Amino acid sequence: MADVLVWFKRDLRVQDNPALALAAARGGSVLPVFIVEPEAWAQSDASARQWRFVAESLAGLRTDLAALGAPLVVRVGAAEAVLADLCSTHGLTEIISHEETGNLWSYGRDLRVAAWARGAGITWTELPQMGVVRRLKGRDGWSKLRDGVMRQDQVPIPAALCGLHADPGALPDARDLGLAFDPCPDRQHGGRSHALSLLGGFLTERGQSYRKAMSSPLEGATACSRLSPHLAWGTVSSREAVHALSARRVEVKGTRDGWIGSLRSFEARLAWRDHFMQKLEDQPSIETRCLHSAYEGLRPTEPDAIRLAAWETGDTGIPFVDACMRSLIATGWLNFRMRAMLMAVASYHLWLDWRVTGPHLARMFTDYEPGIHWPQVQMQSGTTGMNTVRIYNPIKQGGDQDPTGAFTRRWCPELRDVPDAHLQTPWNWEGAPRLLGKRYPAPIVDVAKAAKAARERVWAVRRGDAFRSEADKIVERHASRKDGGAGRHFVNDRAPKRRARKQDVSQLDLGL
Repeated sequence: MADVLVWFKRDLRVQDNPALALAAARGGSVLPVFIVEPEAWAQSDASARQWRFVAESLAGLRTDLAALGAPLVVRVGAAEAVLADLCSTHGLTEIISHEETGNLWSYGRDLRVAAWARGAGITWTELPQMGVVRRLKGRDGWSKLRDGVMRQDQVPIPAALCGLHADPGALPDARDLGLAFDPCPDRQHGGRSHALSLLGGFLTERGQSYRKAMSSPLEGATACSRLSPHLAWGTVSSREAVHALSARRVEVKGTRDGWIGSLRSFEARLAWRDHFMQKLEDQPSIETRCLHSAYEGLRPTEPDAIRLAAWETGDTGIPFVDACMRSLIATGWLNFRMRAMLMAVASYHLWLDWRVTGPHLARMFTDYEPGIHWPQVQMQSGTTGMNTVRIYNPIKQGGDQDPTGAFTRRWCPELRDVPDAHLQTPWNWEGAPRLLGKRYPAPIVDVAKAAKAARERVWAVRRGDAFRSEADKIVERHASRKDGGAGRHFVNDRAPKRRARKQDVSQLDLGL
């Protein structure tokens, strides 16, 4: 028998939680701990909307753990100091947690904790995240490993826990962490009960039109599962979602009402989620360095302040772009295709470096998941060296994804009087002089000319011999075609004429 500290990170649940189950199996007392790290919340990718979601999830976890006999202990401070204090106070010599595929800050934090544990004679047992393999030597066979984990039985909840007596500690407010004022009136709420309600509603009602509706910013808000923030913080496990999906597939087998196709699409996107997290696990530097070094210096390191501010606030004068950004600011969520468009417009039309714009989107996403976010930010900016350069036309996207103009007018009410024919191009409307620069901004760039200039710059890099040599190595490392999983869809499209396999992988933070 041994007493154990369980360090909760992005696994805020008692269900299907191998770390908690292992601690219970030790036979001694269990001290469940969550550490609120002010330095983590001071990073450029953190926001108050994210913390509030986490705080709500922690409140639910605290209730569930208390019912098992071991209430959650919350401490504020640096992880090494908090863990050292708790282990010393309670005479603990083992810490159990899950591995975390987070941002570079959390990567460095874990290295510091590991060094402290070794020096203090503390055993730190880290269990794999579901779908992510640490120290993976190559991508061949990764899909089989991931799918094998998903097929395993869920880990049962411990029947009971013997908790150690400790002050539970209070959950700080966003203001206590120094987080900037961040109104998000339609933010999703955290907590397992909300997650289960979303999963059940999606699989039995809302998800029927998922395959088609997920591309629409208006329909997708309802038709998508909306599970992404809960998966990011682990109020449900990805394996729980896969098992629930599999059970639903059995129920609808043989029907012709759209469910089969939608469930297959959702299943594929759950796999894509793990695929991208594996990419950051394999190469943490993706957060700060272009995956392909030839793109370093392509865009100015000092951004155009006017363009950046207009993009961040939804005031570019490009209606569909502004509507999407304003919706994201108010809700903390946006469907996958529109997320990709926002990033692409910033990178190509506005010619802003992804290291400047990526943190803003991260802060706006309640469902920010570093493992998905940074590989996707680079993909939509064309700096991976192995993906098709995709320059979204925001005018065409507006017409295709918001044909009635309902979404655009909702978030850009200044355009309510603009006729449908000119809604996405109000500068062509006869009433433009009364509107642009007065009630609504004039377009900050000429969309067509900006796209053309960006395309020429990017392809000038891609045509070089040095680019081709490194690109082949990147493909081999990150997207082996021998693997039967998501990685097989990646291509090394060396020249404009070379056709890429059609596969829509535009899914910043997935927006499930």
